[in-house]
Amino acid sequence: MGEPIRVLFIASEAEPFVKIGGLGDVAGSLPRFLRALPPDVMGGHELDVRLAIPHYRAIRTEDYELQSTFSFPVGTRHGPVQALVSTTHANGLPVYLIGGEPFQKRGPVYSFDAAEDGPKFAFFSAAVVELLRGLNESFHILHANDWHTAAAVYALALRRSTDAALADTRTVLTIHNLPFLGIGTGAALQEYGLPPTTDDRLPEWARDVPLPLGLLSADRIVAVSPTYAREILTPEFGSGLDAFLRMRAGELRGILNGIDIAAWNPATDPDLPVNYDRDHLNRRARNAAALREELSLSNEPGIPLLAIISRMDRQKGIDLALTGLRRLIELPWQIVILGSGDPKIEEAARKLQSDFSQRVRAVPRFDSRLAHRLYGGADILLMPSRYEPCGLAQMIAMRYGCLPLARATGGLRDTIHDGPDYRENTGFLFRSASAEGFMEGLYRALDAFAHPSIWKRMQHNAMDQDFSWENSARQYAQIYMELVGGIR
Repeated sequence: MGEPIRVLFIASEAEPFVKIGGLGDVAGSLPRFLRALPPDVMGGHELDVRLAIPHYRAIRTEDYELQSTFSFPVGTRHGPVQALVSTTHANGLPVYLIGGEPFQKRGPVYSFDAAEDGPKFAFFSAAVVELLRGLNESFHILHANDWHTAAAVYALALRRSTDAALADTRTVLTIHNLPFLGIGTGAALQEYGLPPTTDDRLPEWARDVPLPLGLLSADRIVAVSPTYAREILTPEFGSGLDAFLRMRAGELRGILNGIDIAAWNPATDPDLPVNYDRDHLNRRARNAAALREELSLSNEPGIPLLAIISRMDRQKGIDLALTGLRRLIELPWQIVILGSGDPKIEEAARKLQSDFSQRVRAVPRFDSRLAHRLYGGADILLMPSRYEPCGLAQMIAMRYGCLPLARATGGLRDTIHDGPDYRENTGFLFRSASAEGFMEGLYRALDAFAHPSIWKRMQHNAMDQDFSWENSARQYAQIYMELVGGIR
């Protein structure tokens, strides 16, 4: 067997240490599945994948056995800042927790202002490059995610030609949500020795912004679904970088995220009142009844139970659904709206409940256990996103026999099949990012629900889909092999 191919996977969050959004799911799962790939996938080489994340004060280190701790200086314009690195494992995955003075303050992982977050993520990115230099083993791949770690890709590119320790390290940058660029962090980057680029392929406004700098420097760029990879090449979805990204289209791939099918399994999920599988779908009715009782909704099995499980954000199109539901109040439905975020959208959800208290429940919080019960008991999951790079909720819902109703964009379009023959369909798509588009989709979904044989066939189709991480891991491994092949 050949030398292991070493990959350092870096992200701003990862389960089980800290999870704020979908990136936490990805960074907590994908590296584990990459490590588990058989050597034949990598031409006889094992994949030695390790994870590095910031050591936030919110991480409960007492929950993890820290194997070792070491430190090194990270240079700034005003003198070195010490980085303190602790090593541990999570589900067999080696993990580096990188801490230091920029992470000493308590507070949220992310603020609402990228400029406020700039110093800690500039420090983390610079520290990652020093970590690569200081470890006894050379790493073949640095795999970064979103703007928070994109500066590490840029920093490595600046030093690769003059630093023998970094000369053979290639870079991959995954885009999970392009509009979050890191604007306003240029001063923090310069503090850590990362000047604006002079490369005129980037728009002038983007030359000191982390994500564009990472996209400029990365050897490969990955968007988290094939459709999103195409969408970001257009002015509508390109966040002002579409022309630049078209120049880099040859290095851009679209790889769909996956889900952990062991963690999301209705047959074993401990949060469900009643477990079930595709051959025992009748048991779902007991979960729906338990949900209705828990939330004080009338128990009407013939009425479809809708669910929204989402961050309350304009991107997610929740306002479109709330407007559409008001206009379709004469149709039979009940809904549970779970999630927090934009105060205006939260208030609109509470107002819908106030106006229609017999059929609406708004739960303005993050509640993982209630989310599991909604997947296992609701009939239709609403995802009316204006854009959705990948989306995980629709995959989880399908695994639980809860059919998604979603806008045909990004990963929603790639994962939900809605064609002319319902016997092949797994959910419902609508095209217009409007209340009218949502209403048209909901009409179709409610009509299908009224025909039990059609509905059950679609549930079986949905539950038969394979959204496991292994498919995604193999595609990432192929990119690693391409890059390593260019080194050896």
